[in-house]
Amino acid sequence: MSEAATETPLVDLSEPGAAQAFTSAASSWGFVQIVQHGIPLTLIDQVWKQTQTFFALPRDTKRQLLRSKENAMGYFDQELTKNKRDLKEIFDFGAVSAANLEAGVDQVNSGDGSNQWPESLPEFKRTMCEYFSACEQLGHNLLEMLSGGLGLPGDTFHPHFGDRHTGFMRLNYYPIDDPLAVSEAGDATPLGDMALHHHTDAGVLTVLLQDDTGGLEAQVDGEWLDVTPIEGALIINVGDMMQVWSNDHYPALLHRVRPVQGRSRYSIPFFLNPAYETDCTPLGKTPPRYRSINWGEFRRARSDGDYANLGKEIQIEDFRIR
Repeated sequence: MSEAATETPLVDLSEPGAAQAFTSAASSWGFVQIVQHGIPLTLIDQVWKQTQTFFALPRDTKRQLLRSKENAMGYFDQELTKNKRDLKEIFDFGAVSAANLEAGVDQVNSGDGSNQWPESLPEFKRTMCEYFSACEQLGHNLLEMLSGGLGLPGDTFHPHFGDRHTGFMRLNYYPIDDPLAVSEAGDATPLGDMALHHHTDAGVLTVLLQDDTGGLEAQVDGEWLDVTPIEGALIINVGDMMQVWSNDHYPALLHRVRPVQGRSRYSIPFFLNPAYETDCTPLGKTPPRYRSINWGEFRRARSDGDYANLGKEIQIEDFRIR
């Protein structure tokens, strides 16, 4: 960047020229905060209420929904990032096709299992599914803007998404203390020095809702900068596959979460990901900087490291043309 940056850009999507402002910010930053995004604040309030209620459930109740390598959807309290255990609890649920919904089947599009829902919280599933749908629509609208920013037709990315996308939503809870009992922590991967360790998001783009606790940082020009909470705003950050598709025009920034102090923290990212069979290849007329990457293979290689220390984590830099 040509000027010293201290704050992530803020874009009002209701204003004239919003699409250009958004794509310009995405190309220079990779992190953008948006307001007037079209998702009702009343719905967001309900999402926060249900999220906090879920994580307040007894540990044994939450662990009845424990995810695994066989079913990637559900609750987990030993997530690894960069082979270090994060100080957090999570709950994941994914996209389900219209056909499966009609049939009453909660199998997710990725084939990575089925959604699990807490039976003791009758409003939880309805609220989360409504918010998931709102983020889907917002994400597809933003994809059209990003296409335009590359000089491509607005529907360029649509064939890779629609009813086959493999996006998912994650509820994050960052407690002050280790969620594992002392007897369990001794046998688990040790906690690292961050609540969430530095990483880029693997997919196309992320729609992030964070509370007002703070602690999220993005690396810009080699410096860690706060992504300051703004009331009513959503954070949009570019993922690895969009960096590849855009041939580095839209960068996927490293980001992390500092350890919380004094109060717990909540955040809710929605990860918009293409169909697993999608091959992500740089678009446009400039010489490609990456070899083609199959999204399904890349995602599975990345997610295997969530459960165990497998050594070096796969990165898009491994596909860069030298």
